[in-house]
Amino acid sequence: MISDALVAKNSRFYDAFWAKTYLTQPERFNTWPLISKLLPSAPQRLEIGPGLRPRLPIAGTHFLDLSPSVIARLNSAGGLGRSGEITDLPFADASVDLVAAFDVVEHVEDDQRVFDELTRVLKPGGRLIFSVPLHSAHWTAFDDYVGHARRYEPAALQELISSHGMIVEKSAGFGMQSNNPRLLQFAVEGLTRHPLAASRCYNWLFFPLGLLLQRRLKIVEGLMDLSKTHEVLLVCKRGGNK
Repeated sequence: MISDALVAKNSRFYDAFWAKTYLTQPERFNTWPLISKLLPSAPQRLEIGPGLRPRLPIAGTHFLDLSPSVIARLNSAGGLGRSGEITDLPFADASVDLVAAFDVVEHVEDDQRVFDELTRVLKPGGRLIFSVPLHSAHWTAFDDYVGHARRYEPAALQELISSHGMIVEKSAGFGMQSNNPRLLQFAVEGLTRHPLAASRCYNWLFFPLGLLLQRRLKIVEGLMDLSKTHEVLLVCKRGGNK
């Protein structure tokens, strides 16, 4: 299970963050060209912790989130959302073709349990697409504020994936937030002192601007060089045949 303290920290931040914003369609993200190619072979889909910015198509996709308001909004748009935790997925063994978890795994202390669950629900040959921040040396006040449990060292991430019978098929540098420590510290101060105003500013100004300026993902086959990458997106395949 996720520790009560970390759940509470994440819930406080994200419940407030999503309260006064809007549902963004997945086609608007630079992940859509990649994801759309995975959909024909993935009739059973699950996205974990999407908030109001899902990357999988909403209609017909199962969603798991801690926020009741997020679940209600996704379901009103045709999603199949329910409350739950990534460490205890309410799905049968080998029942899902495609699982997505963007900016989620790093929020959970027991990542071994996370990958136990992710690989349990995936069908043999099914795919997991997820993103995580890298390098503990790049830790900032923002990581702490938003409830990260870790940044991954590349070797530890590779071991976690391979030890669960997963193969990295594709990878790309990822992330919409700045990597500038001073700018992130400024953001944390704003969120701490003026949380409502800062959240509105991000959701209604900086996030839409980021969507307009986002670059096409530079996807490579296999695992890219992670030495200078702050955040990575990975497409992994579970071993075995469908």
